[in-house]
Order: sequence, then C-alpha cells, then structure tokens
Amino acid sequence: MLKLDRIEFAHPGQLRPYCFDLACEPGTITALTGPSGAGKSTLLDLIAGFLLPRSGTILLDECNLTNRPPEQRPVSIMFQADNLFEHLSVSRNLSLGLPRGTPDEREKIANALQQVGLADLSQRRASDISGGQKQRAGLARALLRNQPILLLDEPFANLDQETAAPIRELVRHLTRKNRWHTLIASHSEADSATLADQTYTIPAP
Repeated sequence: MLKLDRIEFAHPGQLRPYCFDLACEPGTITALTGPSGAGKSTLLDLIAGFLLPRSGTILLDECNLTNRPPEQRPVSIMFQADNLFEHLSVSRNLSLGLPRGTPDEREKIANALQQVGLADLSQRRASDISGGQKQRAGLARALLRNQPILLLDEPFANLDQETAAPIRELVRHLTRKNRWHTLIASHSEADSATLADQTYTIPAP
C-alpha cells in the first residue's frame, strides 16, 4: 500500500499549507481532482521526491520514502509537459527512461509504442510529431519503466475521445497486471468516472 500520512507542505509565501492524507492499494487507480492551484501537481511532486514535506510520512508498504531523493524512489512519472528531447527520435526518447543495459530494450520499446499507437513513428524526431503524439510517447515512456508507483499529470489532455479511450484502458490493464499504485491528476470528469477506483478531491487553498 502507498500511504501519505499527515503530509504538510507549503511553497514560499504560501500562508496555508497543503495537507494530504491518502492511501492507495496496489493494482488500483486514484484520480486526484480539484480546482487549479489546489495542489494536484504538488502532491505528485511530493510522492516523486521533487518536493520534500515539512512534516508527515510517505510510505510504500513498510518502506519510508519521505526523504529519499527522486532517483531512489520506485516511481514513474509523466509530467503535464511531455518533456521529450525534440532533436531525438521517439524511440530514443523512450530508451532514456530505461536503466542502461536493460535486457531486450528494443523489443520493449517497440511493444510500448505499439500499445500507444505510435509504432510507425518510432524513428521520427520528437519535433516532427503532433502534441497528442508527444503526449502518448511520454505516457509510453512512463509505462515502460514499470515501477510500483505511476504518477500521471493530465495524461489525456491533448487526446481526442477516440484516441483517449483505448489509452485509458491500457493504463487500467497495466495497473491491474503489474499491481501498480497509479495516481492521475486530472480536470477531466471522464478520467475519474470511467477509470478511477477512488477519487481524492483536493479543496481550493
């Protein structure tokens, strides 16, 4: 289980701190909802280790992640911006998400791109694909890492409904199969209504 216990955090100049208490079972999807500025992305950054709380604990089973640096956390994250290197191919961008020397790397990358519908674009430079395609490439890179915690920030925002539906189902399937703790920050009611096992609503600050 992933558990945030009495986590408090405040950005510089923020008068009222964010306060988070949350528990996520393995193999489930939690939708983070709330207005802009409520702290959805901040919560993801705290779990990933990009921000450190001023109090409280973040636990994965019996392992305390609270003060671990990002590179020592079992986390895959897809940011709201796609964060692709524009001058590199789509395939090369995905390879950067894997540890050096990963067995069967090419096969795993090809399979990930097939799953998100980008198999024909593997050698295309990131600068030459559309915004929606970049978003799917970013998601494929996160899924490919296969870490116990998967954090997605507005992962379907640039996708039309026809494209988003099978991608949502892919996230659901892999979460169940791999027993991930998946958290999705989203403004979309469709994400919480059709995808989430539970919804964690963050009120306006």
